[in-house]
Amino acid sequence: MSCHDAAPSPGDVIAAGTPAIALVGNPNSGKSTLFNALTGARQTVMNAPGTTVELQTGSWRRGAQRIAVVDLPGTYSLVPRSPDEQVAVDYVHGASALGRPDLAVVVLDGAALARSLYLLAQVRETGTPTVAAVTMLDVATARGVRPDLEALADAAQVPVVALDPRSGTGLEALGGAVERMLADCRCEADAPHPRDDDDRFAWTQRVHAAAVPAPPAVPVRSVSDRIDRLLLHPLLGVPVFLAVMWAVFQLTTAVASPLVGAVGGFFDGPLATWLRGALPGPAWVSGLVVDGVLSGVGTVLSFVPLLALVFVAIGLLEDSGYLARAAFVADRALRTIGLDGRAMVPLVIGFGCNVPAMGATRTMPDARRRLLTGLLVPLTSCPARLTVYVLVAGTFFPRAAGTVVFGLYVLSGLLVVLGGLALRTTAFRDLRRTRPLVLALPAYHVPRLRSLLLSTWTRVAAFVRGAGGIIAGTLVVVWLLSAIPVTGGHAVGDVPVHESAYGRLADGIAPVLAPAGLDDWHVASALTTGFVAKEVVVGALAQSYSLDAADASAASPSGALGDRLRDTLGESSGGHATAAALAFLVFVLAYTPCLATVAEQRRVFGARWAVGAVGVQLAVAWLLAVAVFQVGRVLT
Repeated sequence: MSCHDAAPSPGDVIAAGTPAIALVGNPNSGKSTLFNALTGARQTVMNAPGTTVELQTGSWRRGAQRIAVVDLPGTYSLVPRSPDEQVAVDYVHGASALGRPDLAVVVLDGAALARSLYLLAQVRETGTPTVAAVTMLDVATARGVRPDLEALADAAQVPVVALDPRSGTGLEALGGAVERMLADCRCEADAPHPRDDDDRFAWTQRVHAAAVPAPPAVPVRSVSDRIDRLLLHPLLGVPVFLAVMWAVFQLTTAVASPLVGAVGGFFDGPLATWLRGALPGPAWVSGLVVDGVLSGVGTVLSFVPLLALVFVAIGLLEDSGYLARAAFVADRALRTIGLDGRAMVPLVIGFGCNVPAMGATRTMPDARRRLLTGLLVPLTSCPARLTVYVLVAGTFFPRAAGTVVFGLYVLSGLLVVLGGLALRTTAFRDLRRTRPLVLALPAYHVPRLRSLLLSTWTRVAAFVRGAGGIIAGTLVVVWLLSAIPVTGGHAVGDVPVHESAYGRLADGIAPVLAPAGLDDWHVASALTTGFVAKEVVVGALAQSYSLDAADASAASPSGALGDRLRDTLGESSGGHATAAALAFLVFVLAYTPCLATVAEQRRVFGARWAVGAVGVQLAVAWLLAVAVFQVGRVLT
């Protein structure tokens, strides 16, 4: 039975009448690991109503009973200092659109019990039935501060269970305690509750003194302490951090790229060929199915191995305890743009691929900084843009192509910094005063494979469900526009690009690019297609000139495609082809990276922020390209 009338959450995540429990705890207390252990693969990722704060909800099956579990953002108290903590506070107090939990499981860090007890005191004050789950007992034992759980239960007057969510030890005991509390339906605790800070601190000290023996006279130096002497060393910590970030970057490029290519090649190659031969009827039918629907599905699924590898890497860093250390190492540099050290991981991943970088922002517990990071990620230059850089730089700057490409990556980093400073002084003024990062460092652990795979599966599945439909649907629309003739003499699905609706769209866009020296439908067509994916810009240029794949090779900028592009920019720029080429490169760098990034940005942060970000990116790209061309035409 349910102690409260449960209100269904958005999307009926929590069905009416289903008991709901909230997992409440400090950051790095093991709360999310417990959530994974309870719910398995029965999880849903969503944003709390009206916010960009990410929540995980899941189903915990206890025999025939189904219990809804909500993993709340980590917090040190029920006095909110951020939107994330506000979401946790509202749900525990029953002031959220999610309803009110029937029971709160407060996760206590056994190695730092005093810090956790203050939160327990506040949760008890709400009148919500409460069970305390004590984790990190192995760490507490190693430090000589293992609490007496029976004494803790007597002093705190709540059921207490020992728990190791990484191994599953104690889950059955927790299930029994939860079932008993739900069956008793004790919506108001029997014990008197402290009501102000003085009472809470006194209660915390009394309970802690009853449960925890006196600490050893000589503090025990744990394994984590000894490792931290290296990883947090002012001189050695930075090279280690850079090496770890380099390894993550390599994972998104050298390791994941062949897998992405293999998946995409299967859909574009054998499967596409088979479907073309198997589908009956006119050519436009196979074109729609193969070049529209199948291409969309293939594009979505090609991201799966990349996302899986990146999320596994993040999970390893997070579960091992190193991610918190990395945040401290990078904190000072990122505070200048209103962020903290935890933003370094998604920004580094962004240079490998913007899509998993959006998902990687979840490692940041503060919603405002998570959003700011998500708005800056598209400014990081992913490898998909590199094919365009190589073609254009090799065509127009053959003796300095490497320098030009390097300069674009430097410009990308500069745009991240300038973009952060601009946002911090406008839409994110609340982040102008950024204090040094204060974070409790978790003990080092060996990550558990099952928990790691469950977390990865949940994140990848959320991308496929949330972004997949948008990507596939848009690609179908692009195919339809390129298949519909606007002049006579052509059949649907068999029409030159310039004679299609897509070509006419490019004609309409081209004049907007005139101040940047790019007033040509070939260029406009390629840039429009590049909004879907930067990988296809070179191919779109070749297609607009009716060249075959060999001529489109970015590895041969001096070939037919390079010659055509040189002539096009020379004409569109009034004889200033070099300046127009630089403007083209800057525009490719600065405008929206790909449709998949937009779809993931929408899933994580909402449609309003995603659409607004696209508008700003296009405006910034246009302004930069115009400035580069106008200055370049004077100097050349």
